[in-house]
Amino acid sequence: MEKKLVCLDVDGTIVDHDGHLHEPVREAVKAVVAAGHHVVIATGRSRGATLPVAQSLGIEAGYMVCSNGGVTLRLDPALEDGYEVTDCRTFDPRSVLSQLRSRLPGAKYAVEVPDGSFLSTERFQDMSFGVAAEGTTFEELKNTTAVRLVVFSTDSSAEEFGRAVEGIGLSGVTYSVGWTAWLDVAAAGVTKASGLEALRTVLHVAPEHTVAVGDGRNDLEMLAWAGRGVAMGQAVREVKEAADEVTASVDDHGLADVLWSLVPEADRPADVRVQEPAAA
Repeated sequence: MEKKLVCLDVDGTIVDHDGHLHEPVREAVKAVVAAGHHVVIATGRSRGATLPVAQSLGIEAGYMVCSNGGVTLRLDPALEDGYEVTDCRTFDPRSVLSQLRSRLPGAKYAVEVPDGSFLSTERFQDMSFGVAAEGTTFEELKNTTAVRLVVFSTDSSAEEFGRAVEGIGLSGVTYSVGWTAWLDVAAAGVTKASGLEALRTVLHVAPEHTVAVGDGRNDLEMLAWAGRGVAMGQAVREVKEAADEVTASVDDHGLADVLWSLVPEADRPADVRVQEPAAA
């Protein structure tokens, strides 16, 4: 089989919404790696929250795209930390923070800085940070160099929050609204797809041999970029429409179904049956 670049979202794709990695998915990932394909985790999580996922999957070498394309890591067990940063895209968050604060005064804010640490207001913490955020003032946040800006509101519904963000008309950055009243902001033009396209050229994989699986709005560009974009079964309509096909939900191990289709039939366990993909 032609070597493929297989790009996998984490939350809602590799792990369920409680953060659990199910054994059928773990086994399928191992089989795809053993088949010789490039498996790349592509996530909104920071490096500190992504490295344990790679470890759980048994991935010690290769690449990861973190922070929605803001940071790319090369994994190598021979390195002191087991990885090195090969790309880091930053932006000045001052203008965006000012615009957001005027429309979302009660929101919580956190900034990921280039060394992987976080600064936040309102004692804002989240498992996607991978580290404990250091508390600071809003004014101090505006003076940082940001890889990723995260905004979370407890004062509005996801729909109200989304309308407020769209109404601001943010410019000079790339952003995506999450499942809840959650906003991720990155440098202009930086998405999972931009980070993966850079890797594709480094790894000399043809565009038609790229596969991506995801479930969130921050996966839209990645699914459209991939030669084969697959949305998880629980994804919202706009994510499914951006994909070429839809697999089962994360609770039904939809990722495993996709991954086994990339493994030669002779190397699949006897009880594995590759399901026909559903059109998006």
